[in-house]
Amino acid sequence: MQSVIARELESIGAAAPVPFEVIFSDGTRYRNREEPPRFSIRFRNRTVEWGIAAFGHVGMLEGYVDGDIDIEGDLHAAFRTGLCSGLTSPRRLVAERNRWHEFRYSNADRERAKANARAHYGLGTEFYRLWLDEPLMMYTCAYWKEGTQSLEEAQVNKIEHVCRKVRLHAGESVVDIGCGFGGFMFQAAQRYDVSVTGVNTTTEQVVWVDEEIRRRGLGDRLKIEEADFRDAFGPFDKVVSIGVLEHAGRDQLKEVVKAHADFLKPGGLGVLHFIGHVGRRDTEYFIRKHVFPGGWIPSLADVIVALEDCGLEVVDIENLRRHYALTLDVWAERFDRNWDRIHALDPRRFTERFRRVWRTYLIGCAEMFRSPAERTHLFQIVFSKGSVADGSYPMTRAFLYRGESPPER
Repeated sequence: MQSVIARELESIGAAAPVPFEVIFSDGTRYRNREEPPRFSIRFRNRTVEWGIAAFGHVGMLEGYVDGDIDIEGDLHAAFRTGLCSGLTSPRRLVAERNRWHEFRYSNADRERAKANARAHYGLGTEFYRLWLDEPLMMYTCAYWKEGTQSLEEAQVNKIEHVCRKVRLHAGESVVDIGCGFGGFMFQAAQRYDVSVTGVNTTTEQVVWVDEEIRRRGLGDRLKIEEADFRDAFGPFDKVVSIGVLEHAGRDQLKEVVKAHADFLKPGGLGVLHFIGHVGRRDTEYFIRKHVFPGGWIPSLADVIVALEDCGLEVVDIENLRRHYALTLDVWAERFDRNWDRIHALDPRRFTERFRRVWRTYLIGCAEMFRSPAERTHLFQIVFSKGSVADGSYPMTRAFLYRGESPPER
């Protein structure tokens, strides 16, 4: 079995951008170059080699989170190497595991969809507070415009960018679908004097946001509803959807997009901010299995078709892939720096295995968005309910970058 892995390593090593070393369980070593390695991979037993032979990079990652593999040194470089080497190419057995996962965890069932969301987003406000931005705690791609100095500034930039795209005006009603910890709600209400209704299926976040609204005395302008993303009500002047379509599920895209249309008044504007594939392909199995059960990254083309089929015109599309790499870099650094405090929150939940899963997720995704070999991006789509006319939306993007004040009514 070692010979099978060795042949694969030679192929990876030839394409690798950096020197690395592999130490097998019997003590033998492989180095792709003579220079000192940027990272070292150590196999703790022979069994893990079978997992790599059968499942490729998934076997490697699962060996790491189970403690059968240790990776020392630059984990960013390790993921960069894997992404450029072909190690992440589809494997038949991984595809079968992905199909079985969909059968067990499909978001088609609303109770299961809620459980899937809570498995990730219900880990507690204090956990997320230790590595997200303060005080907004935006758990989505930030916007790193020129001169941005911090994650906090970048997340405010993102909210402002979205508000400008939907031409937000004082007195309007907005629905924030999948509102997370309410960062957009609080910022938009304060800066633009609008009323915002948050929709969230994660009980823990709903309870926290509701308490925060009451604490801030904003009950006259803000409220939150615990509901499935497919349950539309309203309608509202504007729709904001930041990081929701990835949780629609493999076969529920059209249903979730239709709800976005039903939330919106005729002639209204909305923004979809989501991770999307170029072309149709399976969502990464490791992420679905260990991080986002039931999650599914949709095809950009399928999203565009669904929008048009639901009576929504695509007004603008922007790709923020590079912005997500920078956002994830900061999250990963803060997660590592605060790990001891995270572990102390709940040692039985936040274990070494949990740490390895989340380091894999945060650092691996940063390098995925950075990789020229990948076709996974972060899109923002501006849409309208019905076609925009010359007087209803600017003809160019220039308005997004004029000054810093909210647009006049």
